[in-house]
Amino acid sequence: MDIEKDIEIIKRGAVDLINENELRRKLINARTNKRPLRVKLGLDPTAPDLHLGHTVVLQKLKQFQELGHRAIFLIGDFTGMIGDPTGRIETRPALSREELLANAETYKKQVFKILDPEKTEVRFNSEWFEAMNAADMIRLCAQYTMARMMEREDFRNRYQNNQSISIHEFLYPLVQGYDSVALNADVELGGHDQIFNLFVGRDIQKAYGQESQVIVTVPLLEGTDGVNKMSKSYGNYVGIDEPPDIIFGKLMSISDELMLKYYELLSDISLEGLRALKEGISNGSVHPKEAKINLAKEIIARFHSAEAAKTAHENFEKMFREKEVPEDIAVTKMKRPEKEPVSIPHFLRDVGMVTSAGEGIRMIEQGGVSCFAYLSEAQLALPHANIKLAKVNDKEMSFKGSFGYIWKVGKRKFKKVVFEGEKP
Repeated sequence: MDIEKDIEIIKRGAVDLINENELRRKLINARTNKRPLRVKLGLDPTAPDLHLGHTVVLQKLKQFQELGHRAIFLIGDFTGMIGDPTGRIETRPALSREELLANAETYKKQVFKILDPEKTEVRFNSEWFEAMNAADMIRLCAQYTMARMMEREDFRNRYQNNQSISIHEFLYPLVQGYDSVALNADVELGGHDQIFNLFVGRDIQKAYGQESQVIVTVPLLEGTDGVNKMSKSYGNYVGIDEPPDIIFGKLMSISDELMLKYYELLSDISLEGLRALKEGISNGSVHPKEAKINLAKEIIARFHSAEAAKTAHENFEKMFREKEVPEDIAVTKMKRPEKEPVSIPHFLRDVGMVTSAGEGIRMIEQGGVSCFAYLSEAQLALPHANIKLAKVNDKEMSFKGSFGYIWKVGKRKFKKVVFEGEKP
């Protein structure tokens, strides 16, 4: 019965389990022989920051840890130089070794906000690939056929559409598969979009005389819009290193349906607790807002602290119930612009409130930009509770008569900008 409970936990939120009977047998053998399963998760350090979409598979790895198994977090510093072609319609530019190693250091800091470092084996696949010679690589390539490789949807589509496929891209599934050989993996985790690569791993292990790994995949997490996968390019992401107030506000904005999916994939809530939560929302005994608050506080406590979660909740209530400006907001000191009027979209970009001038223009047009001008030095010490923001309708503004501003962009971003130097 304990094994069946373990399988239920492993299947929670999973898309693919290949296959359940193999997993059951491995779990029984692990318990009988007192040998924890070796559960592998590989990530290429192609970007420095992780968002909640990346953490879905890390949560699954954490579940294996809590069941007593060995987590192997593999940093693909070698595979990152090849570039994962999954879902690509063109060849991915290769990153330099220096970029990959810098990102890898950031990854290690971030993942241990989820995983238990004492139960985690951190490896780099350059360990074995840099020791391989040309003959070893040719031997690896001989274990798979071009026909099988072209079964992969993105390769097939690019070939049919006369789009280029570089030879080195065919190496990616092979070297990812060989990682499982080098680590003697019992289970490999990945996103559902990685299913082809994970199957190659099963075949490569068999070719090298090992028992094939079990595959567990998780879904791609929808972003806060509830439509597209979470991505910085879609602007629907929740970064795990974002300020607590931003994380809290973004999670409070998601739909009730998406909230339950986030609970299933991101929360540490038990299976029994998840079932009770769903039932409570269904029969009206649990208010969705309270459930979102609890989820937001859990996520912030994990990546920041419990105190930060409490403060973010208080700030949220001030902003949305009492309509106040939070007291604790970021301050930027800068020189007054020399040429006026100033383009507000460009100004907001320069102080980090929007990612581009285009986004600033859209926010103004949608009524999402407000400000308050400090007209004297004394006003700079005003409590924020006494400040009333005004909508910004124009895209240009003169700053000559002010000592600084409080800016609000969207529902959650605040910044105080104080001008240094000569008085206006």
